[in-house]
Amino acid sequence: MREPLSQVTANAREIVRAAGESASRHPVILLDGPSGAGKTSTADVVAELWPEGTLAIVRLDDLYSGWSGLDEAGVYVQQNILEPRVRGAEGRWQRYDWHRGERAEWHAVRSDAALLIEGCGVLTRENAVLADLRVWIDGAPETRKERALRRDDGAFDDHWEMWSDQVRAFIERENPVSSADLVLAADEVSGREVGPTSGGSAREGA
Repeated sequence: MREPLSQVTANAREIVRAAGESASRHPVILLDGPSGAGKTSTADVVAELWPEGTLAIVRLDDLYSGWSGLDEAGVYVQQNILEPRVRGAEGRWQRYDWHRGERAEWHAVRSDAALLIEGCGVLTRENAVLADLRVWIDGAPETRKERALRRDDGAFDDHWEMWSDQVRAFIERENPVSSADLVLAADEVSGREVGPTSGGSAREGA
């Protein structure tokens, strides 16, 4: 089951709007949420709607070092992409080859282009203060699970509980919603409103 296109588009438009209000010419956007919330689809539409210049996308699915790698990926992003970017340097990341169980080719991330990083576990407290826009997207648990399992055509089935435990631990430890500038609904029954949070940005609170 794919999330309604109109909802994905509405969320993507909200992200593009908020990014346009950033003081940075090349904003860094962190897009997080539990599995099946529509992060990948939303990131794709953000790229389609991006008004000018280049928007690079880094997906944590390419960084996780296997099914137990959620926490490691957030630290990897911090050390290899976000911290170099703050210094004005090029970021670099190495894709994880799930079939071979090891890191593969390297990829560069320019510092003079907008950047969106999406995936479960990217919105840590330390990463939040290195970004310009922080987004959390969520939806109804059963809808998310059905969407995620159908998307991966059975590959996720045996790992769902293990992965969900890591997501829950991450949420309890990092409280990503408290860092988010936007909290978005993946579907109409999630009970969340599309729009900014009331607490201000993580950078303002740092």
